[in-house]
Amino acid sequence: MTPKIQPVDPDSCRPDIAEMLRAGGQTTGGADNVSATLASNPGLFRRFMPFAGKLLGAGKLSARDRELAVLRTAWVCRSAYEWGHHVRIGRDAGLSGAEIEAVKAGASGDGWARHDAAILAATDELLTDHRVDDDTYRTLAETLTHEQLIELLFLVGNYTMLAGFLNSLDVDYDGVTDAEISGP
Repeated sequence: MTPKIQPVDPDSCRPDIAEMLRAGGQTTGGADNVSATLASNPGLFRRFMPFAGKLLGAGKLSARDRELAVLRTAWVCRSAYEWGHHVRIGRDAGLSGAEIEAVKAGASGDGWARHDAAILAATDELLTDHRVDDDTYRTLAETLTHEQLIELLFLVGNYTMLAGFLNSLDVDYDGVTDAEISGP
């Protein structure tokens, strides 16, 4: 697949953008082409990166909860780029290979704890109805704070938006293997 927009080369762009690309590479776990492609729009890039960085590395959700939602979003949105990178990140967050595989089935898959199933259900509800069902919300509210609940909503929205960006522009996978993608 050939990218529709070539990633910006950090060695030949404006110094402020080059610095953000270098800093972004440290937070994204090797997902450099997302940032380098978005850098083709420097104003948007400068404003988006702090938001995305907050969700990925400095949010209130546990890494496990975050990765369940991101992986489910990637799967439903058929974003091979997101799926491949977040399989790696999900493992680092403590998800087992079996759990990552089970994300594909969503909340109806076998073996999910009530909280995990609610994260997956909320993700699906946001993606299909753009609203978390009242029962799902009540289940999440048993274990998540208001800050975490709000963050979950923005997390799914962010990764849905990114999936559209990545899929539409055929952004190169940054070395993710076929085995890691095995899905979308």
